[in-house]
Amino acid sequence: MGSYYDVDAILTDAQKVPCTFEIDVPGLGFIDGHAGTDIKKGSNVNLPLWLGGYIAVQRFGDPVLSIDLPASLAPRVLNALKANPRTVDLRSLAPHFYELAARALDLFDEDEIVDVLTETFKTRAAEIADHAHNTQSALGEGGDFLRGLDETERQLFRAAHDSSKSVKGWTGELKKRQ
Repeated sequence: MGSYYDVDAILTDAQKVPCTFEIDVPGLGFIDGHAGTDIKKGSNVNLPLWLGGYIAVQRFGDPVLSIDLPASLAPRVLNALKANPRTVDLRSLAPHFYELAARALDLFDEDEIVDVLTETFKTRAAEIADHAHNTQSALGEGGDFLRGLDETERQLFRAAHDSSKSVKGWTGELKKRQ
């Protein structure tokens, strides 16, 4: 998790995750949009990750709720990432996809998901670097790919593009001196 003041960390923790209440909770129906009612055992509610994660790890006796993986880490998404990570629009799944996955995986022990996301990032990082160094391809057929980048990948693209631009400027200055 990032700094307390990190806007990206705040936005990541605000992402909704599916939760299931394991006990009846009186007077908490407003969370599910039913003010003045109770939350019944087995009720499914989408809560912000920070709240669901906090309640899930607390032990007040019986567990209050359990968290499920977010929809952006569902089996169909993981299968698509295994098949071809370049074609998946991560931004539409979650603007902070990798940060959400990292936070969710703090709560779950899912080695397969870690492996899939590691391979996905490696594959997409190579593509991002190619687009960052070759801006003509970014404007053409690579535009759809770039629109699907999550915030982490966008930061990587900016850093790679800026470094490429700096190197080109530096080599241009060297040529002028010769």
